[in-house]
Amino acid sequence: MAYSYTNKKGDTYYLHRKEVTLRGGRNQTIYYFARDVRNEAIDDVPAGYKVVETERTGMPVLKKS
Repeated sequence: MAYSYTNKKGDTYYLHRKEVTLRGGRNQTIYYFARDVRNEAIDDVPAGYKVVETERTGMPVLKKS
C-alpha cells in the first residue's frame, strides 16, 4: 500500500521514488508526490525525512529531518 498524505485542503497525494541519471552520469534517487498511485509508489517515508506542506499551494514535499 502506497504512503498517502492528505493536505489541509483535503487532497490526497501518494509518495513515489525514482532512480534518475544526472547529466554527469551520477545516479540519484528522487522522491515525489502524485495524486495517483504509479509503479514507483513506496510504502513509507524514507529514514531521515519528514513530510511538510508548502504554505502557498498545500503540496506535500519531503524535507530532511
